[in-house]
Amino acid sequence: MSPDAMVAHFVGASALILVAAHAAGWLARLLKQPYIVGQLTAGIALGPSLLGSLAPDVHRALFPEAIEPALTGFAQFSLVVFLFAVGYELDLKVLGARARTAVTVALATFVVPMAVGSGCALLFQDQLRALGMPDPDPSTVLFAGVALSITAVPVLTAIVRENGLAPTVPGIVAVSAAGLLDVIGWTVLAGALLNSGGGDESIGWRYRLVIAVVFVALMLVLARPLLRRVLWRTRMEPSLRLALLIGFALGSAWVTHSIGLHVIFGALLAGVVVPREKGGTLDPDLVRPLNDVGSLLLPFFFVVSGQSVALGSMGSTGWVTLAVVTVLAVVTKIGSGTAAARLGGLDRQDARTVGVLMSTRGLTELIALNAGFQAGLLSRPLYTVLVFMALCTTLFTQPLLLLVRRLDERERRRVPDPAPVPARVVVEPRQGDAAADVS
Repeated sequence: MSPDAMVAHFVGASALILVAAHAAGWLARLLKQPYIVGQLTAGIALGPSLLGSLAPDVHRALFPEAIEPALTGFAQFSLVVFLFAVGYELDLKVLGARARTAVTVALATFVVPMAVGSGCALLFQDQLRALGMPDPDPSTVLFAGVALSITAVPVLTAIVRENGLAPTVPGIVAVSAAGLLDVIGWTVLAGALLNSGGGDESIGWRYRLVIAVVFVALMLVLARPLLRRVLWRTRMEPSLRLALLIGFALGSAWVTHSIGLHVIFGALLAGVVVPREKGGTLDPDLVRPLNDVGSLLLPFFFVVSGQSVALGSMGSTGWVTLAVVTVLAVVTKIGSGTAAARLGGLDRQDARTVGVLMSTRGLTELIALNAGFQAGLLSRPLYTVLVFMALCTTLFTQPLLLLVRRLDERERRRVPDPAPVPARVVVEPRQGDAAADVS
């Protein structure tokens, strides 16, 4: 294919991706589902599983192999910008007075699914071999646990806002716990990828760990004060500041990718390192354009991820695995989240709401799965299973929230109103008599 033909194909494919994904997101929102669910569905539909099966010639014409590097590059760029904004908005100060409850929920909803996922990777080796997985090693066992324990903060935040839960106790606890869980989950995922042999294979994981620690220290000690001086103490044009920040995120992502940690960690780290304005609050003029760029281009990531989804490779074992994994993903999250919230002092209704919200996966799960697939920790059939698990658990969130509300209303109707307490009558004693209280 000539360069001109490749450019023409890429432009046409880009137009289809952007329009189809955002139209699907709009339709999902009409159906009371998160916008990202529609975009992910569109990405899978444009891949080999649906379009490639129904019209293989059309699929090859729209997405020839020659444009795959360009699509992948756009996908990685959008992912870096999106996660940079996520890291910048990550603020654990929102824990506030509910810090103990949020920490308890975060730990429970990470440890329980992590233990179940890792245990399943060890117990069901024969079934995993049927899905193309080799014998488990520490990296694959860790990754299996992480895949079951992730909660998607962006999707969860959107659901909380759309349901009017943002100012409520369960909304605050769920968002705070999910932010803390993200920190734990990304850290464990980084350990799994460090030990997986990604990046420069001539460097052992111990040396890569040392390089990663040194890089984080340099980012915190040197990059943060330098950025504070450049961003807040000089009058910089908004477009120049945006270019500087995106370039900083891309450079950080390149470093972490070079040591086998995937671009996602560098992007998150860059966002965390960027200083807030005076007073510690987020700068809306900085966050808004980052979110706009990331949201506009994220469909490229969904389409590239959808190209790796292969329904035809699952077989009966894959479908059974999907059902089991989805049930485990929902039960472990909702059960551990509800129990931890109750221990933290929330009533039954609020605790159930927190548990359901913590079961949301969506985009964050897909990002982690994509990183694991690229690192060789997942076979294509198992990757397909887990992508659909992420989609199912996100789709279940809204119906389960409605179910929790109906259960609460039903329980309120069953409990009779308390009987009125008789007034306390005080009889004034006459002179010479003892005082007497009559109930």
